Amino acid sequence: MLKRLSQMKKEREDEQAKVVEKVENVKQIEVKPNGTAEFSLDMKLLDPNSTINLFKDGKSVAYGTDENSKPNLQKIGTKYVFSIKDPQPEDAGFYQIDVEEANVLSTDFQVPAVEFIAKIKDVKAIESEDAIFQCLLSTPLNRITWSKQDSSLEHGDKYEITVSEDKLIHTLRVKDCGMVDSGAYYAIAGTASSSASLTVEADPNGSKGLKSNKTGDQDDLTKLAMEQQAKLQKEKEDLEAARRAQADAAAQASQGDGGDGSGNNKDLTDGDDKDKTDGAEKKKRRLQTGPLVPDTAMGKINALCEDGIFCRCNSGVRFVSGLSDTMANMGERAELSCKLSSETSEGHWYKNGKLLTNGDGVTIIKDGSSHKLIIESCNKDDGAVYRFEAEGRKSEATLVIQDPPKFDADALAEFTKPVIIKAGENAEWKLPFSGGAPMNIQWYKEDDELLPALNVKIETSANESKLRLTKCQRKSSGEVKIKIKNEFGTLEAISKLIVLDKPTPPQGPVDIMESAVTSVEYKWKPPKDNGGCPVTNYIIERQQVGRNKWSNLGEIPSSNPSYKDTDVTPGRRYCYRIRAKNAEGISDCLQTEDIPAGVLRYPGTPSAPKVVSAFKDCINLAWSPPCDTGGTKIVGYNLEKNKKGTNYWSLVNQGGPITDTKYAVKDVFEGAAYEFRVSAINLSGAGDPSLPSDTVVARDPKKPPGKVTDLKLTSSNYTTLSLAWTKPKEIKGIEDEAHGYYVEIRQIENLEWTRCNAIPITLTSYTVLGLKAMAAYWVRVIATNYGGDGEPQGFDNYLIAMPPPVKPKFKDRNMKTFVVVKSGNTVRLNINFEASPLPEVSWLKDGVPVPKHVTITNSDKGSQLLIPTSERSDTGIYTITVKNIVGQESFNVEIRVTDDPKPPGPVELDQNIPGTVTLSWTPSPDEKRDDRLHYMVSKRDSFKRTWRTAADNLFNNKFTVVNILPGREYNFRVFAKNDMGLSPPSECPKFETKKEKGKFELKLPETKCLDFQSPPSFIVPLKMRTAPQGYECFMSCAVKGDPAPRVTWYRNNISLNTNTNYHITNVCGVCSMLILRVAPKDNGEYKVVIENKLGTAESAMTLNVRE
Repeated sequence: MLKRLSQMKKEREDEQAKVVEKVENVKQIEVKPNGTAEFSLDMKLLDPNSTINLFKDGKSVAYGTDENSKPNLQKIGTKYVFSIKDPQPEDAGFYQIDVEEANVLSTDFQVPAVEFIAKIKDVKAIESEDAIFQCLLSTPLNRITWSKQDSSLEHGDKYEITVSEDKLIHTLRVKDCGMVDSGAYYAIAGTASSSASLTVEADPNGSKGLKSNKTGDQDDLTKLAMEQQAKLQKEKEDLEAARRAQADAAAQASQGDGGDGSGNNKDLTDGDDKDKTDGAEKKKRRLQTGPLVPDTAMGKINALCEDGIFCRCNSGVRFVSGLSDTMANMGERAELSCKLSSETSEGHWYKNGKLLTNGDGVTIIKDGSSHKLIIESCNKDDGAVYRFEAEGRKSEATLVIQDPPKFDADALAEFTKPVIIKAGENAEWKLPFSGGAPMNIQWYKEDDELLPALNVKIETSANESKLRLTKCQRKSSGEVKIKIKNEFGTLEAISKLIVLDKPTPPQGPVDIMESAVTSVEYKWKPPKDNGGCPVTNYIIERQQVGRNKWSNLGEIPSSNPSYKDTDVTPGRRYCYRIRAKNAEGISDCLQTEDIPAGVLRYPGTPSAPKVVSAFKDCINLAWSPPCDTGGTKIVGYNLEKNKKGTNYWSLVNQGGPITDTKYAVKDVFEGAAYEFRVSAINLSGAGDPSLPSDTVVARDPKKPPGKVTDLKLTSSNYTTLSLAWTKPKEIKGIEDEAHGYYVEIRQIENLEWTRCNAIPITLTSYTVLGLKAMAAYWVRVIATNYGGDGEPQGFDNYLIAMPPPVKPKFKDRNMKTFVVVKSGNTVRLNINFEASPLPEVSWLKDGVPVPKHVTITNSDKGSQLLIPTSERSDTGIYTITVKNIVGQESFNVEIRVTDDPKPPGPVELDQNIPGTVTLSWTPSPDEKRDDRLHYMVSKRDSFKRTWRTAADNLFNNKFTVVNILPGREYNFRVFAKNDMGLSPPSECPKFETKKEKGKFELKLPETKCLDFQSPPSFIVPLKMRTAPQGYECFMSCAVKGDPAPRVTWYRNNISLNTNTNYHITNVCGVCSMLILRVAPKDNGEYKVVIENKLGTAESAMTLNVRE
């Protein structure tokens, strides 16, 4: 039975899998607090457009999707919710949901006629106490639905749901109440519902003990329950009285049919009474459904007291385990059993309300408190409702008799035997069966269902099915299967059909094994299908090309599918037909192409003879047969020899052809060199000779030489390695003299050696060519002679294809360190270097990578920096770094991108001191962009009329010209000057001092002693400067004081006045110092100290030399 249930479950899942991907969270129908009955499931469809059908009691029911439909369907994602608004008794029934033809959910909706006599009431409870809700029903029910607003409540750790013994009082206990338990609670029975609220208050004492909440209504409910039970009892008694009256009337009517009316027909009457009583009880049980004892794994137990009323007491006998529904197959044994609480209690068995005894085809066994009803061989009539009664207690169960398909064993054995027929005949199968109707019979051939057709006849009766296949062919062979299915199971039986026929033609292509002057031989492949029985012979026919007549050459055994025709005429062509023969007939023919006979076809050339070994009196040779045999068998070979230095080839095998592919030549002279060649011979004659063998000297074999010594690398570059070694020493009897050498290399990532020279070299040096730059190679040298190759000698470490390691260095000694480029022009720097292995070359501008518009081109000998169109922002110090595994070297080049300077602004003249004039001018616009911009002042007087430089390397905007003579006219020009040259001059007004001439009058003024002495001070102090390395640096300041102060220059507090590396001048209070080429060593603090007898003053600045 369990197997059958599992099979039914699997079939249902298989049906679902065709339309539904998954089904989960199935909830049976139940009435919600809002009065709506709902059932739901989560379902994912394979096809979203699949049809969803709703059935009630097997009939299709229309449903809507709006809230007012009854019933209606709401879909939320993959969740489907069916609801029945305001359910009525007529809405009760068995509901099913089908997707296409597959059932996915079944639920039973019952609407019992029940009302609340006492509804649940509001409850107040303190935290940690238990709250109790109770209600009283008008009709006994096994269970009702308890719920909150959003979910149903189940019996468990939190909620305790109990039912009184009379099934009228239903209780919900909420354990260990918390604040979250507050809210509305509902009791739902059928379509009636009752609601009340639970209020949970905080415990003022903080007590954690559990105390039941006393409502004071328990006694009232018990009293009401007793009144309701009495009312139900009275209704039962009235029903019982009506039943008795009906039974008495039926007994009087039966006296005229032979009944004695005295009660001798007690058994029958009792049985009828019991049937009527059962009918009344069934009517009552519709209002009193549900077990009186807990459900067990064996089924549901229904127990009643003798008077049919549910007892509240626990006295008397009771069922320990009741009857359970059972399934049994036809003809098999069935057993129903139950167990009472008392071993002494007797009981009675009933079948559909009729009392059973041991003589009614059943066996009744009592074993202590266990009671059994056994049916040895079940038949269809044994399916019924069985009841066991003992002292007013009852238990019922249903016995379902199944009748799955069955085959007779003898008929099945006959059916499974193969059916063997000849082609064109009919094949027939028949198989009796038994089983419950309706039966579904299907026939299959090679898993394809057979349906009635011209050549297929199927006849099926209630207990037998026949299949008839007419005019069967060879291709009809295969497996034949019958499948019988009813509601209880499926059964299959398999047979086999073998159709015998003549074989198919032999298979080509036909291979010509020999086409000689006197014979033709060929072969073929056996037929693909032998027709169901072995091929016994092949029939051969022949036709000479050009004639119409076919000649029968006879039959040959099928063991060797080949034929040799020796009766042929040279020069003729023949065609052959081949037929296969078995017990059923002769196949169609396989016809060959035209096969020539007697055509002279010489064989091809064999391979060049190979020297196997050589001695002073014998040379052993071997060769391979030719690929082209000329259409006939090779009958032998001719071997020829040629003594080196002559053009004559002589035949070696004077006694006849050589039949093997090897030969020992003994007609040789010691020390002579020979070549050999060989030609193949077939039935047509000898073919062309092969290529000559390698030259071999007739002498005894030598021992291979030893290892070379002193292997070393003499030179290398990126593509070659030059090697040198010493010839190995000869050791008699162990290592002979080396006659040549092989050089082999292997890249470090490869496993196979590559031989650089195919022919041994005789020199003890070799240059390996064609290497990959910077690739690593293993290198070895092998000495060789006629005795073979010696042991290889290699380097301990791999070699790298590169020149000897060289630390990077720059080749050009006079490389420019400073480059001036006019803005917009191209900058191109070529730096040549020498390094091995190939170095990494990097360029930096002011310590960071060069911009993207700068193009760098590297080679193994140098690097080029290219700026196609330069801008002022390209000014900076560019550093090239050349680095390899040996070391690194760097070089700095300063590139200054500038333009022709713009002239300074207007020049103003000011004479503060007689004999001098001070020039001041507005700076050039380029001064801020070019830190090397300075000024040059030139003057011309009316006496000499030539322009002379008055001052140069001025980095300020003021200059005092001295030695101005009165009476002369002076012109001045100021130029802006940078690395590109001079700007146009900035003109200034003429300067002139007039020399007044007059009478010489000597008036001696009153002499007053005036004191013009003053302490030294700076009119213009030193300014901080930054100078590029290698350039001039000019520092100046202006001082005053009376008497004239003594000026001393210091660097880092060291006097420079006597240092010839510095050009120091002092003209009329303008003190200057010039450094011709500044270097990093000139960095530091420079100070000018002026002093006279009235005091001392100093001015300092810091010089930064930019690299």
